Amino acid sequence: MAIANSRSTKTPSNAPSAAGLKAVVVGSQFCLPNPVQLTVAKQNVSITDSDFAVTNVDGVVIFKVKRELLTLRGRCVLLDGVGNPVVTMKKKIRTIHHRWRVFGGDIKEEKNLLFSMKRASIIHLNAEYDVFLGANTSEESCDFKIKGNYLNRQCTVYLGSSNTILAQMSREYTVTNALLGKETFSV
Repeated sequence: MAIANSRSTKTPSNAPSAAGLKAVVVGSQFCLPNPVQLTVAKQNVSITDSDFAVTNVDGVVIFKVKRELLTLRGRCVLLDGVGNPVVTMKKKIRTIHHRWRVFGGDIKEEKNLLFSMKRASIIHLNAEYDVFLGANTSEESCDFKIKGNYLNRQCTVYLGSSNTILAQMSREYTVTNALLGKETFSV
C-alpha cells in the first residue's frame, strides 16, 4: 500500500491554540504532549482487512478502521496497530440527528459509553456535529464540535463551542493517489 507523504496542516493565526489542554477521552496511552501528523488512507474494499489505515509520518500503522458490511446500525471498530479493539462506533437508528454512540473496546454496554455524536441541526445544509462525552448526559452544551466541508473533504475539531482548534483533517491530492484511485487524508 502506498501512502502519500504527510504535509503539515497549519492552524490559522487568529485561532486560539489548544496548547496545554488535555482531555483523555479514550485512554492516556493515546495522548501525546505535542501535535502528531497522521495520515488516513482509505483501503480498497476488503472483507478480511481494515477499511481505513491511520499511519504516522514513518508509515507505521497506528490505527485501523473495520466496518461491518451487512448491518443496519453501521457498526465500525477502531483497532490499534496490532488489531486490538480501541472503540466501537454504532449508528443509532430512527434518529433525525444522525446520532452515533462510541463505546470503549468492543463492548457496547451503556457503562462503556465514551461519547455520542449527533448532527448539530436537523437541516442538513452543513456538516456540523456536536460531540458529548459519556458523563455529559444532559447534552445542554457540547464537549467538542466538528465542522466539515464535504465538497473539499476537510473538517476541524473544536473544543466545545469555542474557536479553539484541537485537530484538522484535509484530503491530500497527489499524483500517486489519483493514479491508484486512493483517498488519503492528513490529520
